[in-house]
Amino acid sequence: MFKKSLFLGVAAGLLSGLACIIFAGVYKESMQTDFSPVIGSVNYIGACLFGCILASLGYFGITKLVPRFGEIIFNFLFTILTFASIISPIAYKFPPDLDVEGIDMITSYFIPFAMTLHFFPALIWFALKPIFIKKS
Repeated sequence: MFKKSLFLGVAAGLLSGLACIIFAGVYKESMQTDFSPVIGSVNYIGACLFGCILASLGYFGITKLVPRFGEIIFNFLFTILTFASIISPIAYKFPPDLDVEGIDMITSYFIPFAMTLHFFPALIWFALKPIFIKKS
């Protein structure tokens, strides 16, 4: 069970990192904005891998600790934490010397972009879970 859970985390992390890279490319072309100097491909993959492996370890631990309700508890916690993670782009404090155009650019384009990326790891982890971990 631990090995399957760990493989799930790695696979979901890599696929969600790839999804983030593809989304960033589509966003760049459609919105004519490039955020690659702020966050690059390695950052997408690293953050997604970290989040998905951590989620898989959490899933393994919770389902072992509370076998009957572990999956339900984990699903609620993972969903709540994913939604809570979008607070970081919203609550980011901008440098005081940033001009009005810069703030407008960030609030109009970067915050929605970053908020969308926060959902990819959870979505792909939940989508891949039935493939790696089957109910017995």
